[in-house]
Parts: sequence; structure tokens; C-alpha cells
Amino acid sequence: MNIADMFKEDRTVLSYEVFPPKGDKPIESIYDTLDELGKLRPDFISVTYGAAGNVANTDTIDIAGYIQKKYSIQSIAHLTCVHASFENIDRILGDLQSRGVDNILALRGDIVKGMEPKKDFLHASDLAKYIMDKGGFHVSGACYPEVHQDAKNAIEDIKNLKIKVDAGVNHLISQLFFDNTVFYHFVEKARIAGINVPIEAGIMPVTNRKQIERMVTMCGASLPTKFVKVMQRFDGNPEAMRDAGIAYAIDQIIDLVANGVDGIHIYTMNNPYVARRISEGVESIVRGRA
Repeated sequence: MNIADMFKEDRTVLSYEVFPPKGDKPIESIYDTLDELGKLRPDFISVTYGAAGNVANTDTIDIAGYIQKKYSIQSIAHLTCVHASFENIDRILGDLQSRGVDNILALRGDIVKGMEPKKDFLHASDLAKYIMDKGGFHVSGACYPEVHQDAKNAIEDIKNLKIKVDAGVNHLISQLFFDNTVFYHFVEKARIAGINVPIEAGIMPVTNRKQIERMVTMCGASLPTKFVKVMQRFDGNPEAMRDAGIAYAIDQIIDLVANGVDGIHIYTMNNPYVARRISEGVESIVRGRA
């Protein structure tokens, strides 16, 4: 099923993101998490590309296929290209098709220290076009409300996003943000630029201070005063910090839905408890949109 078709049903789409087990943990270690997330019946679950860009790793493919087969929930497999050749991508596409996974989130991916980038795909738009030319897949893409870190400015970033959409991307998932105003301004600029595909808001419930610092370093998300005060107030009390982070995420989602957001994509961090608390807190709001 084309994920983009879900947004034609005049409701707010709700989805989750999970990542493959890290380190030496077996793939089976994520099954309990998936069981709990499956009970929440999201519209789809995306699976990040694991193993630090190792194109030989099949965990993402295996997990995406498992989700569809075990829970009858659509999945999106993330696919990065900066360290991939045409042959690598062809193999992965074949493996995805064999598991019935036809939705892909096309990403450039981060350059891994010690690994030489390939030259076959320079940008996510190159990967998106390659996949679309192959046929048989639906392609989603990432977008950055606070500008991709490699872009010179917001104007260049929007132009690059338009190139990606023109290459065949028909659904976008945003990087995390903590200030909804930033997201609204971004969507407005995207629409003015002729980017008319569904744009999901990426929401990450922050449950500890180290997580905040890591996320800000990785994606450059700004921290509004309200958020900073909440985190400062409850730092040192893990349970209160967790609950405050969940409450902040719920507040974000309520405001986004009230303002007609296309969808909500929750970065679960493989924590089914947090995902369940948020989903229960917004279920009637998300599902009840007319």
C-alpha cells in the first residue's frame, strides 16, 4: 500500500519509528517492543537503517518484513545511499520486494568515519529517482523544519526538498522539533514552493537530559523557553523527567492536530511504554479528527 494514500482519508495519520538492535544484540531482542507497538495499531511503522551504514546488514529489511507479516501493519524501510553502490541498492530492493515491503524512506545518510563515500548517489533525490525508475516502490523522504545542517540556508534547503519531491517522493517525515511555530513556518514555505505532498510532524518525547543534548547536537533543533524550563525543573528526577517529556510531546501533538497537521510520526526510541502513554493521551484527538 502506498503510504501517501493514507493521507487521503481526511484524518490525522499516526505512525512510529523504531531502530534495529544495536551492538551485538540479536534481531529477536526487538520483538517484545514490536509486540507492544503492534497492539497500539499505528497506521505504519518505519524502521531506521542500522549498522552505521553497513550495506550488508539486513536487520532493517528483516524487521520491516516482520512488521507487515506479523501485525498486518504497513512498514517503511529506511534506505541510505551515501555508502551504497547501484549494486548494493539493487540487492536491497530485491530483498524488500521478497518480503512484501514496497515503501522506502530514501535518505542520503551520514558519512561514517573511516568509510569512503560512494559516488553513485550524491543526494537522497538521486536515490529516490533511481528507485522510482526501477518501479514497484513508493518513496518517502525526510525534511528539516530547522534547515538541514549541510544546507547553506533555508532557501537552498527548500529548493533541495522540491528537487527530492520532483524526483518521486510523495510523502515527507520531518526531523524532530520542539517548537511547533518552527514547523508551521516550514510547512508554509514548502507549500509556497509547490511542495504539496503530505508532511508528517516528527515528535520525539524527551525523557532525560542526555537525550536532549544528543538530539540537539545531531539535528540542531532549537529549544523553546517553555521546554527548557520543564527540563530544568525536573532534571535529577528520572520519573518526573520522563512524565514531563511525555506531557510536552502530548501538548505538541494536540496543538499540531488542532492546526490541521497531515500526520504525527513518533520517534519511539524503542520504548513501548512511552509510545503507549502518548498514544493513549492523544487517541481520541488524533482518531477523532473530522
